[in-house]
Amino acid sequence: MTCAMPHTDTVRRARLEQLTQAQLSRAKILPRDFFNRDAITVARELLGKLLIRREARQLLAGRIIEDEAYLGAEDPAAHAYSGRTPRNFVLFGPPGRAYVYFIYGNHYCLNVSCMPEGDGECVLFRAMQPVFGTDAMARARGLELAASATAAQLRLISSGPGRMSQALGITRQRDNNKDLTSRASDLWLADDGFVLERIVTTPRIGITKAVDRPLRFAIAGNAYVSGRKLE
Repeated sequence: MTCAMPHTDTVRRARLEQLTQAQLSRAKILPRDFFNRDAITVARELLGKLLIRREARQLLAGRIIEDEAYLGAEDPAAHAYSGRTPRNFVLFGPPGRAYVYFIYGNHYCLNVSCMPEGDGECVLFRAMQPVFGTDAMARARGLELAASATAAQLRLISSGPGRMSQALGITRQRDNNKDLTSRASDLWLADDGFVLERIVTTPRIGITKAVDRPLRFAIAGNAYVSGRKLE
């Protein structure tokens, strides 16, 4: 089973592969212990999991298809590299909390804290494939979907950390330090049993330090990966 879009690539066909609200409700929320591990392990195992937002009575959901690991004090590219600050305190625990930051003056990036308290490791979510509430996510992005929209147009919804945050209404004010391991939250991570075929590993992108480290992970062949498709 793969996440790849069908060859016809129409919105109508894509929606046939989306989940139902009942399936989302049955998906098991990821426990805190899932995140109480090193960021590389967590990043790889988050691929294929669901990121779910509750907006009033509506659910929005996407399948995580690309992320990056950041390794705390030993990683020059990590926000935790220089130690704990009022901005990055969430990274230092407990695991399973949302760390949201604003970048380039125009978009938010969502991360989840990993490892025991005080460690500073995290995973950055880079892209997701919408599986429920696609129209609402497109509207949040200011996109108008036609019945003949292609996969290339659909990927504008959530192929990139800023796009996926906007699609789910994620902001620092609203979501920073939110518990992603609880349904009492309006933002959580869950497992619906999706099985991956293959993971692609590359160096991280969009950074200037530690650029050679192979800490970016993606579902092979998925159309929603940021940048060029990874086979």
